[in-house]
Parts: sequence; C-alpha cells; structure tokens
Amino acid sequence: MSYGQEPGGPGDPRDGQHGGKQPDGDRYPGQPYGGQRYDQQQDGAYGSGWQQQPGHPEGYRPPQPMTPEDQRLWATLTHVGGIFSNVLVPVIGYLLLRDRGRFVREHTRVALNFHITMAIAYFVGALTSVLGIGFLIIAAVGIVSIVFGILAALAANQGQFYRYPLSIEFVKP
Repeated sequence: MSYGQEPGGPGDPRDGQHGGKQPDGDRYPGQPYGGQRYDQQQDGAYGSGWQQQPGHPEGYRPPQPMTPEDQRLWATLTHVGGIFSNVLVPVIGYLLLRDRGRFVREHTRVALNFHITMAIAYFVGALTSVLGIGFLIIAAVGIVSIVFGILAALAANQGQFYRYPLSIEFVKP
C-alpha cells in the first residue's frame, strides 16, 4: 500500500500479499499487518524493530533511536538554533528528539534550560532598561548566549556532553 491508496486495495500488506511476497512468521489475528512477532520479523516494509504496542492505536510505531552521527548533528543544530531563536528551537528539539537517544536528549535538555534562563535574563533587562542598566544586561546576555551556544555546539559536534554555566535546571533529567 502506498501513500494515497485506500486500505484493502491492491498491495495492502493486511491482505496477505505484502507487495507480492508473504512475510515469514506466525500470524496473530486482529493485529495490524498480521501482527508478526518481533523475533520473527523481516526488515523491509515493517522496518527494523517494529512491534505493536498495547494501548496504542493501530499502526503506531514508537520513535526509533538515531545513529550516533545523527544525534551529534541534531544536538549541534539545537545549540546553534538556540543562538538565533532563544527558546523556540530548544523547545521543539527537546519535544521531538528526547526519545531518540540519550546523547541528543541530554543536549536538548541542557540547551532548553540555558535558553529559558537567558529568556528570563532578557526579560529582566527589558524591565530595567527604563533605569538605563537594562541595556547593559541585554548586551551581556546576548554575548553570553552566543559564546556558550557556540561552545556547546562544538562539544556536541565532537560527541562530548556539555554543561552550560549560569543555567537554572528547569527541566530535570
């Protein structure tokens, strides 16, 4: 079954044809795609490691772990994105990538904590800008955010963990 085809049409894996070849293994009625057991599945249309989870809708596939190279890439992009968007990119990165690997989870978590802290510092700077000192706070926060964001991105790209200084732990491990 390809994108846009109706279920039950030609090539639907649930009709037992699975693109012209029959998957090996036991069948469990009522399970999607015949409910092939995890230990008997083949790579291919099912993907590696697929298994129907109890309590999840039919066809739900849990997030698959990323390769170490992909985790390093996404951790680096989260830190760099935090420099340009403050909290937005780390929030999206944490919500989407936290279940994809331990390395990317830790990097997105510390980036999120740091950029939430920097957002609070920007807010304090904006409030105190009436007194004149706020402009110095905003400038200092901007410089600190850029410098530590670059250091964190370099550490992530090299496969190392990084702890931001001056960061409040809002999101716990």
